[in-house]
Amino acid sequence: MDSAQFDFGLDIRLREDSLAFIYGNGVFGPAPEFRRLDDIRRSLRDPECSGPDPVYGIAMDVGRLADAAELRSRFLLFGVVAYASGHLGEEPVRSQGHVHAAAPHCGASTPELFEIWQGRAVIYAQEFVDDHPGRCIAVEAGPGDQVVVPPGWAHFVVNASATETMVFAALCERQYGFLYDDVRSRGGLAWFPLLRENRIEWQPNPRYSRSPLQVRGPRSYLELGLNSATSIYRQFQAGPERVQWVSFPARVAGVWPAFEP
Repeated sequence: MDSAQFDFGLDIRLREDSLAFIYGNGVFGPAPEFRRLDDIRRSLRDPECSGPDPVYGIAMDVGRLADAAELRSRFLLFGVVAYASGHLGEEPVRSQGHVHAAAPHCGASTPELFEIWQGRAVIYAQEFVDDHPGRCIAVEAGPGDQVVVPPGWAHFVVNASATETMVFAALCERQYGFLYDDVRSRGGLAWFPLLRENRIEWQPNPRYSRSPLQVRGPRSYLELGLNSATSIYRQFQAGPERVQWVSFPARVAGVWPAFEP
C-alpha cells in the first residue's frame, strides 16, 4: 500500500533530521524517548555489535486533542515509533523484545495493535519465553498493514530495510509495562533476524529448543472486528468500542487461545 494514499488519521510527520516527529494542528504528542544501542544489547545476537545510535525514537500518547479524554477513559494509548536505517551487526535495526506485563486496571497482559506507516517492517512474536517457545511467527508488513500481537506473547519489531527509516504506529494499553528479564536471560527471543542484501533471513537462538518459524504476510482480523482498509486511528474515532479489546482483552476472551498474529 502507498503510504501517501492512505489516511492514517493523524497529521504526524517524521522530521528529516532525526527520529523525532512534527505534530500538525489539533494533534498532541510528546518529545520522543530514544532507545540507545546500549539499552538493547542483551537481546541481540551480537551484544558487542556496532550500529546506529539512537536505534529508534518513541512518542507515546499521541492523538487528536478532541480525542484525548476518550483515549484516557478507555485506557487506550496511541504511539508512533521511528527506526533508524542500518545494521546492528548482522541483524537489522530492531527492538529488544519483551512481554506485556499485567495491566493494573484489568489484571491481565494485553495485546498490541501495530500499523506500518513508512518503510518495510517485520513483527516477530512467539508464544512463550521458555525452553520451548511455542508458536513462532514473523509477519512481513508494509505501509497500511496492521498486525495484532496477542496477550502474553513475546515480540519485537524489525526495520526490514538497511537504507530506509521505518515508521509504525501502535495502539496499546495505557497502563503498559514491559517484562524483559526472561528475554535477556536467554540472550533474546527464539529466532534472530539477519539482514542479507536487504533480505531478512532467520537463525535460531540455541538457548531455546527448536520450534518452527512461520514467515508470512499480514492477514485480516475479522474475529476482532478490524477493517484492514481503514487506519487504526480512524476506526477508533468511528467507534471506540471496536478497539476496546486492546485494553480489556477479556472482552474477546474466546478469541485468544487459538489466535495467531
